[in-house]
Amino acid sequence: MSARLIRGLGFVDAAAIVVGSMIGTGVFLKSAIMAQHVGSPSWVLLAWVLAGLLSLAGALSYAELGAMFPKAGGEYVYLRETYGDLTAFLNGWTRFWIAGPGTIAAYGVGAATFLEGAVGLHLVGGKAGVGIGFVLFFTALNCLQVSVGGRVQSFVTGVKLLMMLGLIVGVLFFSPQADATHLGESSSAHAFTLSGLGLAMLAALWAYDGWNNLPMAAGEVKQPEKNVPLSLILGVLVVMVVYCLINLGYFLALPLAEVLSANSSLNPGALPVATKAAMTFMGVAAVGAVSIAFVISALGAMNGSVLSNARVPYAMAQDGLFFRQLGFLSKGSRVPVVSILVQAVIASVMAALGSFDQLTNYVVFSSWIFYGLVCAGVIVMRYKRPELARPYRVLGYPFVPIVFVVVSVLLIVNTVWTMPVDSAIGLVLIAAGVPVFYLFKRHWRHAS
Repeated sequence: MSARLIRGLGFVDAAAIVVGSMIGTGVFLKSAIMAQHVGSPSWVLLAWVLAGLLSLAGALSYAELGAMFPKAGGEYVYLRETYGDLTAFLNGWTRFWIAGPGTIAAYGVGAATFLEGAVGLHLVGGKAGVGIGFVLFFTALNCLQVSVGGRVQSFVTGVKLLMMLGLIVGVLFFSPQADATHLGESSSAHAFTLSGLGLAMLAALWAYDGWNNLPMAAGEVKQPEKNVPLSLILGVLVVMVVYCLINLGYFLALPLAEVLSANSSLNPGALPVATKAAMTFMGVAAVGAVSIAFVISALGAMNGSVLSNARVPYAMAQDGLFFRQLGFLSKGSRVPVVSILVQAVIASVMAALGSFDQLTNYVVFSSWIFYGLVCAGVIVMRYKRPELARPYRVLGYPFVPIVFVVVSVLLIVNTVWTMPVDSAIGLVLIAAGVPVFYLFKRHWRHAS
């Protein structure tokens, strides 16, 4: 394991990983279930804004740690430096079994859902089979040099930003059904509650999820002390603006009833809300054209997730805290091939077994436990290691990380209260890592 990672990702590639990993499937699908949680367009839009601000607070906090520790592994490295090996291992364990493969699987299933809408036929092998095919293709692509994955990410991100811009302009300016009175509608069957707002934010946070991906690949970013913080902050700001504009367009173009009845776990056979909105100015041609655009978007996010998430088990193996084989770098491409391949196997199983909303619930819940710990670590490290160089210091310290941590706790508690089964499964999987950690720790001690 003497080979080293190659710093082959420039600023554009790094920013593309942030933006491209965030813009995937959620913004095209999640507004329906969010409306079912809160019952009115204004509350849905507020949930998107709050989730965006929360993600920005997280990115600002991660930026300080990312500039301090520009190594492969991202939050795994930050947690190890802040709290020690056990907390870091549980993060890596969770990302290995749930968050990483779950994200990739959800993008695969989401892309297959859109592709089925584009061709108007049931896919051979079903959505799960096609989703697995997508997983395997992008896994093979990312077994090449990291610069290849970075260039693909930059190109696809540029394409889907143009597509998003086209959808925003079309809905806002060319939809004959656009009507500001739609924004004042409400549903008596879906009354607003604070708990419902929390669930709506949880759904929106899936769409924003991915801002933390770049630090996992920081060991392959050029000038990481500058490019990691800048890419994180600018990337989240761009995505937040795009998301708020496109959701404003949805609710201007569609009556609330049309949004409520769009594709979700309650209406799995319905058209996605984005397709319904596009149909108001493109007609039936929107079904195929927009669905293809969404496939491209989902696959771009999948590529970024495959590239970044595999670096976490690689970093753990390098520390002797996981299977040694996961720390193997290909001699030719110098990427963690074994980690990438194992990740693909787990993601394929999850794509075969889980629904889209169920997969995203597992990912967001388990991830936000550690996001909160990482951002609290910014404060801890200011006291624990004040002498360390900090090329970037979080804006609004200490209020930004404190707000992030407080809201993270509230979201986690609300999720446990409202989705006890899914939450319990996530917590059990995290806790299962404790005995495994001590097994690896003992093995590493004996080996050394």
